[in-house]
Amino acid sequence: MPTPPHQLLIIGGGFAGLECASKLANDERFAITLIDRTNHHLFQPLLYQVATASLAGPDIARSIRQILADAKNVTVLMDEITAIDPTGKSATGLSGSVYAYDSLVLAAGARTGYFGHDEWAAHTLGLKSLADAQNIRRTVLSNLERAELSTDPAERAKLMTVAIIGGGPTGVELAGAFADLVHRSLKSNFRRIDTAKLRVILIEGSELILEAYEPDQSLYARQRLEKLGVEVRNNTRVTCVREGVLDFKDGSSLEAAAIIWAAGIAANPLTACLGVPMDRGGRITPNPDLSVPGHPEIFLAGDLVSMKNPDGKIVPGVAPAAVQMGAHIAKLLKAEGPATVRPSFHYHDKGMMAIIGKNYAVMKSGNICLQGFIAWLAWLFIHITFLVGFRNKLSVLLGWAYAYIVNNPEARIIVNPPTVATGKVPLT
Repeated sequence: MPTPPHQLLIIGGGFAGLECASKLANDERFAITLIDRTNHHLFQPLLYQVATASLAGPDIARSIRQILADAKNVTVLMDEITAIDPTGKSATGLSGSVYAYDSLVLAAGARTGYFGHDEWAAHTLGLKSLADAQNIRRTVLSNLERAELSTDPAERAKLMTVAIIGGGPTGVELAGAFADLVHRSLKSNFRRIDTAKLRVILIEGSELILEAYEPDQSLYARQRLEKLGVEVRNNTRVTCVREGVLDFKDGSSLEAAAIIWAAGIAANPLTACLGVPMDRGGRITPNPDLSVPGHPEIFLAGDLVSMKNPDGKIVPGVAPAAVQMGAHIAKLLKAEGPATVRPSFHYHDKGMMAIIGKNYAVMKSGNICLQGFIAWLAWLFIHITFLVGFRNKLSVLLGWAYAYIVNNPEARIIVNPPTVATGKVPLT
């Protein structure tokens, strides 16, 4: 009698989950169910370009079913997992379905984290999903339209202020892209307002932006942003976020119609179901092989993981790390046997980079540090390379080329705009 296939449940169709499923595709020893709350895999490193109208949403997303269409042993389901029962080896979806497993790969990703102040979410815009990016774009562009209608100088000033909290790569890239958008692309589009007066304010609580980079790269990034017209505020801690208002530790406040939170992330709440210690962001430190302590059949990957390499360096929450984790788990499962000794996961650092508006970027890879146009070209090449497999890779490249030449990105249509009277986005 043939041995039944190993039931593998993968929660999350991001870089880690997709890589694991792809590595085990058409291996008859495994029956794989991949579950995600959306039907698409998202290229998150380019989310900020959707938020700033440089790219359309479909340019950086692709159907998970389409990607895994040739993997006959993989079933893709769109459901949101709400609970995991490690003892019963099952997971429950929002649909009410219960999914049994022999092994589980939990790669459900992260959400925006507010450092214990979840009430601030109601007054800010996060950037973790395609819907988030489209909401940021809709809000900022709609605010400009409302400013064009307004005759009140104070209201116009508020509508033309974008506050970005967090001086990491996401915050820096958003700030540079918004500055490019208003100072280059939109400068001749309005008649009653001067878009050059739109204030883009980057707020960082520590002394430097891009702290993970070299100090001279951080300084370079700040100088480039300021040359683009971005106001960079270091050593500025937010103590309260209200509707359209930020309060700071020094007692000052700032009115802004668009407040974007790029200061932190928190793990998917599913990690709480596993009954093991978590850090304040909900992440778990797994065993060296990426399994959950006490549950060798459960693996963690991506933004849910808090761990260090054998050399003591922290494994960053970036796409290359997630891909390597997914591949490592697949390799372990393929080699699994009664006497198998599982090797430890080791992240091979591919470096990091951040773009600072048109033609400028910073890049750090080992002992190699680049900045300026060369780093920007490297950023462009690497991101196009990572987009391999996306049917719209050529569309992205052509869109970038067009925007580069004419300074006029085409993804500026406002879908489902807020009402003029309230500024609120309709629910339907």
